[in-house]
Amino acid sequence: MIAFSLTFPATAWGLEGFGPWSLVAVRSVLAAFVAGGCLLAVGAPPRERSRAWGRVPPPDRKHWPGLAVVGAGVVLGFPMLTTLALQTSTTAHAAVVVGLLPLTTALLSALRVGSRPSRTFWTAALAGAAAVLAFTVQQSGGALTTADLYLFAALLVCAAGYTEGGRLARVMPGWQVIGWALVLCLPLTLPVAAVALAVEPVTLSAHSVAGLLWVAAGSQFLGLIVWYRGMAAIGIPKASQLQLAQPLLTLVWSVLLLNEQLTVAAPLTAAAVLVCIAVTQRARG
Repeated sequence: MIAFSLTFPATAWGLEGFGPWSLVAVRSVLAAFVAGGCLLAVGAPPRERSRAWGRVPPPDRKHWPGLAVVGAGVVLGFPMLTTLALQTSTTAHAAVVVGLLPLTTALLSALRVGSRPSRTFWTAALAGAAAVLAFTVQQSGGALTTADLYLFAALLVCAAGYTEGGRLARVMPGWQVIGWALVLCLPLTLPVAAVALAVEPVTLSAHSVAGLLWVAAGSQFLGLIVWYRGMAAIGIPKASQLQLAQPLLTLVWSVLLLNEQLTVAAPLTAAAVLVCIAVTQRARG
């Protein structure tokens, strides 16, 4: 959660020097290079090694469709949609809207992997989602903005990527799940990065470079390594609800790093969803 909570502030920093398409494509390319290096250097027992990929054999063919969903959701879709939203939305607002992600992930996991949380779990998850929706409507004056539409679309694609990644992490290490997804997307992200950098203006600064490096290494790779491992260990629905803590952490970073001014509703909403986290983690599956 610490890694993910810094994503929006780091993206806001990155947008100070990069265009939205450049930032997303370059972050994915850098993360893919890190992941590819790990796949080449770290590894499997000698009898499972692949000559083509050093010490880590490629996944079975049956796992590639799932990896494509992970790539489409967490490598491409979520970063692009949230970056577009942050051009007109504050990080505090975006963070609280993304508080709907845990419920969305739990719903998709119930459909995809057949998980069956208890009624208490669903009641708490729905309460947290309701608090987020109320905040969104109140902040937007009763009407959804374009940024909100980007964020809601981001929720769907990210939840799909989380669900599929959590399922795959049961049969392969979490770092390999995101690693192979990043490498799979490289034939697309690399040319897009080249074109975007040529078209969009780039102004390098300490903020823009630091933001880019964090979203590439911290958010896109390291954070997802431990996230998928945790999902495999305690189950997708319960793990997903821990992400309700992310909005509160992001609100703290938005004040400390971006000097944003918070409305009273933002921390109150974040506190409400923290209560919901406690209930979902105590609920029996």
